[in-house]
Amino acid sequence: MFGSIARKLFGSANERVVKGLRKRVEAINALEPKLSGLSDAELQMRTDWLRDRLDKGETLDAILPDAFATVREASKRVMGMRHFDVQMIGGMVLHSGKIAEMRTGEGKTLVGTLAVYLNALQGKGVHVVTVNDYLARRDATHMGRLYSFLGLTTGVIVHGLDDEERRAAYACDITYGTNNEFGFDYLRDNMKYRLSDMVQRPFNYAIVDEVDSILVDEARTPLIISGPSTDGSELYIAINKVMAHIGEGDFEKDEKAKAVSMTESGTEKVAQILKDMELLKTGDLYDIHNISLVHHMNQALKAHQLFTRDVDYIVKDDKVVIIDEFTGRMMEGRRYSEGLHQALEAKEGVSIQRENQTLASITFQNYFRLYPKLAGMTGTAMTEAAEFAEIYGLDVVDIPTNLPVARKDQDDEVYRTAQEKYEAIVKLVEECRARQQPMLVGTVSIEKSETLAALLKKKGIPHNVLNARYHEQEAYIVSQAGRPGAVTIATNMAGRGTDIQLGGNFEMRVEFELADVPEGEERNRRIQTIRDEIAAAREVVLKAGGLYVVGTERHESRRIDNQLRGRSGRQGDPGASKFFLSLDDDLMRIFGSQRLDGMLQKLGLQEGEAIIHPWINKALEKAQQRVEAHNFEIRKNLLKYDNVMNDQRKVIYEQRKEIMEAEDVQEMVASMRHEVITDMVRRAIPENAYAEQWDVNLLHEECLRLLGADLPVREWAKEEGIADEEISERLLKFADDKMAEKEAAYGAELLRNIEKSLLLQILDQVWKDHLLSLDHLRQGINLRAYAQRDPLNEYKKEAFELFSGLLDNLREQVTEMLMLIQVRVNEPEPMPMPMPEFGQETRLDPAFGSQPPADAPLPEGMVRRASIPNFGMGAAALPVAQETDLTDGEAWVNTPRNAPCPCGSGKKFKHCHGAAG
Repeated sequence: MFGSIARKLFGSANERVVKGLRKRVEAINALEPKLSGLSDAELQMRTDWLRDRLDKGETLDAILPDAFATVREASKRVMGMRHFDVQMIGGMVLHSGKIAEMRTGEGKTLVGTLAVYLNALQGKGVHVVTVNDYLARRDATHMGRLYSFLGLTTGVIVHGLDDEERRAAYACDITYGTNNEFGFDYLRDNMKYRLSDMVQRPFNYAIVDEVDSILVDEARTPLIISGPSTDGSELYIAINKVMAHIGEGDFEKDEKAKAVSMTESGTEKVAQILKDMELLKTGDLYDIHNISLVHHMNQALKAHQLFTRDVDYIVKDDKVVIIDEFTGRMMEGRRYSEGLHQALEAKEGVSIQRENQTLASITFQNYFRLYPKLAGMTGTAMTEAAEFAEIYGLDVVDIPTNLPVARKDQDDEVYRTAQEKYEAIVKLVEECRARQQPMLVGTVSIEKSETLAALLKKKGIPHNVLNARYHEQEAYIVSQAGRPGAVTIATNMAGRGTDIQLGGNFEMRVEFELADVPEGEERNRRIQTIRDEIAAAREVVLKAGGLYVVGTERHESRRIDNQLRGRSGRQGDPGASKFFLSLDDDLMRIFGSQRLDGMLQKLGLQEGEAIIHPWINKALEKAQQRVEAHNFEIRKNLLKYDNVMNDQRKVIYEQRKEIMEAEDVQEMVASMRHEVITDMVRRAIPENAYAEQWDVNLLHEECLRLLGADLPVREWAKEEGIADEEISERLLKFADDKMAEKEAAYGAELLRNIEKSLLLQILDQVWKDHLLSLDHLRQGINLRAYAQRDPLNEYKKEAFELFSGLLDNLREQVTEMLMLIQVRVNEPEPMPMPMPEFGQETRLDPAFGSQPPADAPLPEGMVRRASIPNFGMGAAALPVAQETDLTDGEAWVNTPRNAPCPCGSGKKFKHCHGAAG
């Protein structure tokens, strides 16, 4: 009560923020007459003038009015568009590192130019993040004209660019691209071996377009670069056959939690089937040695019971392609992890691709938090304001519309069955077409959009369908959805990037209809004809009531519903919106109140009748809030676990960068060598232990393994009065002397290059193995809850122990390789620094070519070896163990068990020819 009184007296917090910014708009407006009188050359000179002011110590805030006024004037001249006052407010919100919520049609793309120009003046780079390549190219091209006029450079990052093109784009003042491209470039850069090979500059400032879609909806799925592991396609196919025998009583499904599990009777049935198929050979299904079968069984069950074709994915070109549930777009290249995608491929009978092992990964939350300054814009952010504040530290500011919203949002109509609902929608479509009112009908899946399209076709009603199957033509379809009598069916409207203008979109019609018409009198005549047609059509649509938006059901998220509604009523245009629901809808069935069903039955609704009441709207909104809160918890939980890995990721990536920046890493590897030897002695000779308690045999074996030397440690241990410190000193001296001999033999420069390259490669290998260990740990950690332990705390503790093991393993491997390594000088031709073996990404990233399979035949005369680096100094470096004559039986005797096997298999000796011994 007191809060509402205070808001009436002083305005809401949002209104106070906007009111404060209006004062700066007045200062910007006061500069307009002066700038209007400048020539183009004089206006362009203001960029250098503003940069000079920054160089002299002025802040961005101090030059903001001059910069914004410059952009507004340049936009009028270059693009024929003048920024509204509310757009100036939006630009200031973006510059302050906040989220600007602006309704559809308010010109967010133009708003972005203000903050982009101002921050680009620093010369540190500004990233503008969009949801797809089409928008990245479009905005970079259209807005690039404005930036170019003002003397700034613009680049764009899209699929198919090589590293040189990417580096050039990142070097520009302003870089457009998708969230996936920016994220993958970051991961790839941290897999490079030279600083000069990296493409990104240090992060400075980013503006995220459709910020709710990228930072909320897409934040559930991390970016992952992965490499191929073992091929288990036959097992997926075999397990998929078992699904044909599974009935409803064999499993339990929780749609709210999106989980499914076998019942006890179902487990017994499956175990018997697997025994008949000779897949379950010994023991019970849940015995430890059968855990792989259980994993495949669970993934196949999920694929069949939780995932629906044409809703969650489509089959295209012998591939299972995921459909983004929020945008309805095909997510080419993205794959479900942990074998789920292979289970879907087996279910649909398409080629099964090999499972992958993670090489590098990051969540969008942790990627975007790398930017010192982050901002965003969207039409719908207020419903997720708490998440933006908690996860990203971003406040949301609601920017007023330029003109009052005239759209009429009508109450929902609820029907008992889906069939009655669709019949009511078709009837409304016929009524709107009769008065030539354009309609946009939003669905939540491809399947439902095609069901509705079939009903309209049956009635002979012309319409366009916009979903993942036809997204190549989406911009044109959306742009013409406001023509008289047009009916457009769309699967989700988030991030389409094109306004629905009443009467049709002039620029799109000119672009598509006059693409082949050359400049001249004929083209000008036809342009005028199109302009006249659109003006006449707009009058017809205005008279009919503007764009009518229909939702065929409520989405889990209120934002998606608001995005659909927001397509109507742009810039003060008239319009209407209504949602049609049925008790068969997923939201009503899973999350809706049970009382609603009982209430409808008590009212005795007849077939075809609907119930309409504001209370129903409120009940549905509460159901959506519960779903949103549930999804937020999922994202927050994902982030809690990723934060553990993120701390470790930062350490590894910073260490890699330090190694690449260093002229040489001699001191680093020497320190590692000394630590390894000290630990080795400590394990064999515990502190304060008597000589008879020393494990001299262990010390001897470790010297063979790590130092590649048969040292007389047994004789040393027998010496009178010798202590562990003296043994350590002797081992350290031996190791240092051996490295000094290598330096004298091969030259300091070559050895320094060898050390640096080996250190980077081994660091990458142990990090990759560590990520696999964390994946395995994460999969089973929730079971700790049964022992009354907090899974997150357990994960933190064990992840720290694994990371400590990673560092120990790194030191040992670096020491072992450098002590064993032997250089053979070949032809003195330069050899490139090795590149990491890139694999596949769970989101499309075609920058890497396919790698030859590990078992591919080699050219005649070549022997397959373990991973042997090239060092760019005309030499190949090989471990000593590989320099043996393989026909000499004596050569195998002295091979250390942890050294690479002399046969060249790439395995350790103890896992290959040494296994029998």
